[in-house]
Amino acid sequence: MKQPYRVETVISPKFDGLLLKNYLLQEQKISKSALKSIKFNGGDLLVNGVHQTVRYVLSEGDKVTILFPPEEKSTSLVATPFPLDIVFEDEHLLVINKPSQMPVIPSYRYPTHSLANGVLAHLEKQNLAYTVHTVTRLDQDTSGLILIAKHRHAHDAFFKMQLDHLVHRRYIAVVEGSLDKKQGVIDAPIGRKEGSIIERTVVEKGGKTAITHYKVIKEEHNHSTVMVQLKTGRTHQIRVHFSYLGHPLAGDDIYGGSLNYIERQALHSFELSFVHPFTHNSMLFRANYPDDMRALIGEDINLETI
Repeated sequence: MKQPYRVETVISPKFDGLLLKNYLLQEQKISKSALKSIKFNGGDLLVNGVHQTVRYVLSEGDKVTILFPPEEKSTSLVATPFPLDIVFEDEHLLVINKPSQMPVIPSYRYPTHSLANGVLAHLEKQNLAYTVHTVTRLDQDTSGLILIAKHRHAHDAFFKMQLDHLVHRRYIAVVEGSLDKKQGVIDAPIGRKEGSIIERTVVEKGGKTAITHYKVIKEEHNHSTVMVQLKTGRTHQIRVHFSYLGHPLAGDDIYGGSLNYIERQALHSFELSFVHPFTHNSMLFRANYPDDMRALIGEDINLETI
């Protein structure tokens, strides 16, 4: 039988006399929607092994067990076993180095070979009654680090962290030409391109705020290698912003880049950092860029120094 996610804690003197509901919301950071799901979708709240309502008054030494309901996967998500480049894993999260050419979620064209299909198979192999909760997203042809929550409670925590800009990502990109400013900020709102369901563009009126920080690392062969850090996370933000500057990403033919040097947009998520929402440890992960970008950039760049 697959195991749903559970949390067990012992009440310290600090929380003696507190309502169970307030303890769950304030200390365990369980959202109101998650509490509702626990109540109505097959979860349970136990104190010293006995079912209790959220109105229970806690005492020092009480053992609280939170049983989350089994998570239902989408009917369109099929578990498909294939090797995953797992950089880090614990009971709450996965950090994966995603190859280019792999979509993150299934689509009509890729119903079974998205990253989500592989992650679901990985969870099922562990006999976990969870589904896939993607925290950060990458375009199909963008390679690099991606963060996935293994259960709903972790996803809720990371969602709040993202709202507060506490999940940090840095990218390596290769753009065409030489930028006039070697370091700067692109602050240009982004919206949908009229007549397209895929493309985005800079929209002065009605677009969503989009801010990209960049620094040129290297210039060679009419290309510039840049380190990029996002303050916002709009769809195609890096690709749109550099195209807007007149320096599209190499290989990004949708936004004006040439396919002469690389067959996909030269963009790699090389660094991911955050404070773990449950252990409170500082987490930092790096993944070097793949061979197709190395062929374009030349010798390796020391990612730890940029």
